[in-house]
Amino acid sequence: MSSPIKQWTSDLSGLDGLQMSEAPMPPPGKGEVLVEIQAVSLNYRDYEVCIGEYNHHKSVGKSESVVPCSDMCGVITQVGDGVTTYKVGDRVLSTFLPEHQTGQVTEKELSQGMGHPLPGVLASHRVFPEYALVKAPSYMTAEEACTLPIASVTAWMSINGMRPMGQNGGQGEYVLLQGTGGVAIAGLQIAKASGAKAIITSSSDSKLEQAKALGADHVINYRTHPNWEEDVMRVTDKHGADIILETGGAQTLEKSFDCIAFGGLIDCIGYLSGKIDAPGERMNVNLLALRRNVTLKGIINGPRDRFQEMIEFYEKHQIHPVVNKVFSFDKANEAFKFLASGSHFGKVVVKVAQ
Repeated sequence: MSSPIKQWTSDLSGLDGLQMSEAPMPPPGKGEVLVEIQAVSLNYRDYEVCIGEYNHHKSVGKSESVVPCSDMCGVITQVGDGVTTYKVGDRVLSTFLPEHQTGQVTEKELSQGMGHPLPGVLASHRVFPEYALVKAPSYMTAEEACTLPIASVTAWMSINGMRPMGQNGGQGEYVLLQGTGGVAIAGLQIAKASGAKAIITSSSDSKLEQAKALGADHVINYRTHPNWEEDVMRVTDKHGADIILETGGAQTLEKSFDCIAFGGLIDCIGYLSGKIDAPGERMNVNLLALRRNVTLKGIINGPRDRFQEMIEFYEKHQIHPVVNKVFSFDKANEAFKFLASGSHFGKVVVKVAQ
């Protein structure tokens, strides 16, 4: 009889509802593989799931309990009948929306997200359909590679998603990155490898120094420079940012409109400053978009084929994702608290395999 797997489950009531438990070792069925999970990276979405606030996608049903997290790197230990893509020993990465293989995401794919409502990856082992995985870059550690599925793919689609596959641009463009979380730092690395000029904002001078060490061309402390949109216009010689990775939300979007280039792209990714405007305030998005012929686009990760395209780019440029802190598997609940504190630069990772 095989040993049981260890896993964390959340009752979606808060971080105190995260509990370690055991479950039977699952056998892979036809077209499936069993993966021993080595490392898991945390996303803000995982925190929202655990506290019961991941509710802005109506297509995602309600759960009473779930194994959280969507992003992992692991090793295949067993293959089911009919599997042709992978073999035992292959290192693989999960995909956030397993059914999203190519093209535009729809409600069907969005309703089947890893870590809610589907069981996630914060476990010692998990069975995956072979189509729900991609091969991990061979030069990365498991802790680095596990950060790619959401943060890096989201950044990749923000910068290149409007371009046809294989036409990765960026040369000479200005890319504005808000904050120093996982998506922003991945975007910084992709932008610089693409030949773009990167501008990054943060409330921490020490984090901005770290961003400069990664190649940021311009850094702006939005706490000491609250009118940071004016700084963006100044450092771009009034051109503005061609692409903005908008992770702030209600309190930053209008400023993004004020420093976007004519014909530029604002990627709406996050809402760390809030999901709604302050009471009594309304933003005329129609007028703001018209003013500079702007494209405003919501970004929800990307399909598997664009993930594989991104991995080829990472391999070509030997990009190493930035891992800020690694927690042991038995301290995964502490990793969530650290993520929630917002003090990280880059990604927070849980090392599962000992």
